[in-house]
Amino acid sequence: MKIIILGAGQVGGSIAEILSRENNDITLIDHKRSVLDGLQDRMDIRTIEGEASSPEVLIQAGIEDVDLLLAVTHSDEVNMVACQVAHTLFNTPTKMARVRSQDYLIHEKLFGEHSIPIDSIISPEQIVTNQIKRLIEYPGALQVIDFAGGKIHLVALRAYYGGALVGQQLKELKDHLPSVNTRVAAIYRRDRAIIPTGNTVIEPDDEVFFISTQEDIRKVMQELRSIEEVGKRVIIAGAGNIGLQLARSLEHASYQVKLIERDEERARLVSEKLKNCVVLHGDAADEELLRQENIDNMELFCALTNADEANILSAMLAKRLGARRAMAIVNRSAYVDLIESSVLDIAISPRMSTVSALLSRVRRGDVVAAHSLRRGVAEAIEAVAHGDHKNSKLVGRRLKEIKLPKGATIGAILRDDELVQLDNDVIVQEHDHIIIFVIDKRRIPEVEKLFQVSATFF
Repeated sequence: MKIIILGAGQVGGSIAEILSRENNDITLIDHKRSVLDGLQDRMDIRTIEGEASSPEVLIQAGIEDVDLLLAVTHSDEVNMVACQVAHTLFNTPTKMARVRSQDYLIHEKLFGEHSIPIDSIISPEQIVTNQIKRLIEYPGALQVIDFAGGKIHLVALRAYYGGALVGQQLKELKDHLPSVNTRVAAIYRRDRAIIPTGNTVIEPDDEVFFISTQEDIRKVMQELRSIEEVGKRVIIAGAGNIGLQLARSLEHASYQVKLIERDEERARLVSEKLKNCVVLHGDAADEELLRQENIDNMELFCALTNADEANILSAMLAKRLGARRAMAIVNRSAYVDLIESSVLDIAISPRMSTVSALLSRVRRGDVVAAHSLRRGVAEAIEAVAHGDHKNSKLVGRRLKEIKLPKGATIGAILRDDELVQLDNDVIVQEHDHIIIFVIDKRRIPEVEKLFQVSATFF
């Protein structure tokens, strides 16, 4: 696939790195030569210095025969104009853009074939807000990802003493929960991936990825750790776009929310937009302020400012002062690996969340969703099986007959909106939605080929 990426920031650089490993033809455009040089030194990509929305720069990048334009610069306006230029002058087939401002997003008529021609809009703030809400709903989860339109969920958590299945073989899960249809897709033990079998024994501190329906998530979680009640008292640090969206969403769901913002003018503005949320002007790393606001009675502290260090320090302080859980937005991947689980409960990477939203659009085959996991090391893909036994590597075949790439495992099959009970003799049918967990992203092209039918299929 020939792809032009506009913007060599954290998101643009990350998606370029992922896609360049998968034999895509990548051209990366940015106005900072130093940034481009640094990326080109470690990737097999082409780089061009220039303004992302310039027709001449786009022509230089080969826009005339590109398959996908991905506009992820820091400017909403540049991203939108670039998509308009690509559509009007070059009839680019697929255009995706990152748009952050709610001033644009609330006006749906702005985007479409007869207005600003963007095929898919990525809103990092909305993606991260939804991610945090899921983590609030399921205390103890490290990640909760939707598949099949929300009918199936992939949940990551750390197994602790107290879970009924910890120290037991996975095949005993069916005895513990006979009426629950669930499957463990992968296990990470001391950062080493394990493809689970029925004889695999769950150990304390294992990071376990399992798939189940929404109504069964808590039942499965209870097998792996002591279950926690959903807390309704939340303190949010930072009244930026993510903090405001999260506060607004939680207050509508009857949470007791306090929002702390350092900038007095921003605090005043946000307080006018929220109805039931207490907005405080102050420093979230101020110990006296946190004590005054009864941090020791809070179930959750969310640090959502634009500064990694401020988020980490304020969340650490809140945890030390008695908050049950503390999570923080952390953009630097090196920080995430250092602090998650050892210092904070959860470190959220907006960069990787945004990359996950982009992946489903650039995967080959009928890919419905693709999510990057474990800071980009692994990936979970939902794709639709097409064809028949003659021209498909999946349809009409038993699971035991399917030759999966090394390190890949089928986590779930959704058929007619129902989760199929998996065993080796299950036969894949046309239009089945199949979720595959891949521990080595270098194997993604092999997974994509599984879903491609031969030329004889019409």
